[in-house]
Amino acid sequence: MIFYLNPQQFIDTNTAFDLSLPLSATKENPRAWYVDAPRIEPVRANGFIGSIAEGGAVNFRDVYFNPHGHGTHTESFGHISREIFPVNEVFSDYFFKASLISVTPRVLANGDRVVFADQLEKLLTLGFTEAVIIRTLPNLSEKKSNNYSGTNPCYFDVGVVDLLNQLKVKHFLVDTPSVDREEDAGVLAFHHAFWNYPQQPRKDRTITELVFVDHTIRDGEYILELQVANFCNDASPSRPLLYKVQEKKG
Repeated sequence: MIFYLNPQQFIDTNTAFDLSLPLSATKENPRAWYVDAPRIEPVRANGFIGSIAEGGAVNFRDVYFNPHGHGTHTESFGHISREIFPVNEVFSDYFFKASLISVTPRVLANGDRVVFADQLEKLLTLGFTEAVIIRTLPNLSEKKSNNYSGTNPCYFDVGVVDLLNQLKVKHFLVDTPSVDREEDAGVLAFHHAFWNYPQQPRKDRTITELVFVDHTIRDGEYILELQVANFCNDASPSRPLLYKVQEKKG
């Protein structure tokens, strides 16, 4: 289906790029924060078996997973607040003007790989910054199955938040397990600065982590559809979809 953004620009909803990682009960499922692999198991109770393969009438399975540790997820400021603020309460709109950019993290003297604001500002397209999606380089296929626990993955310098504030970014999407350093004594500087917590929390902002942007998807301007499962939790599995902004010919 074709949707016009204005008389000259449109998106084709039949050509979405899916940035989410599927959840599977395998060791190949990406994970972080020392969680075990997800489990998907038939219900067995009072003679009932929720598996056709085991003789049951239907497949009826329990799913055990952690939104933060098992793949693509979107967070609200409730992730770092004493008060409960579910991510499903953030959204009244689901489509946003977005910029996708690729960046190679800088390697610090201690071996940390960090993305800084000056690397991003020259790449972002003004007017398409309601959402910003970061693809870190090298963009290895291992991102789809990594166990990030204890590996000190790439993270983002807190100075990036000042740039995001200037550009009025509401939704920040990254292909790393966290915007902050894996071990930082619980400081979570980027999270706190991005949501301006605890001063005046930005309830309209989200962070999405562990996306995967295939190398065939070019940097540029897109419309982002941010699909979030209706979980009453600070984080929820999510499915970010990108639609390329196209120009009308003639």
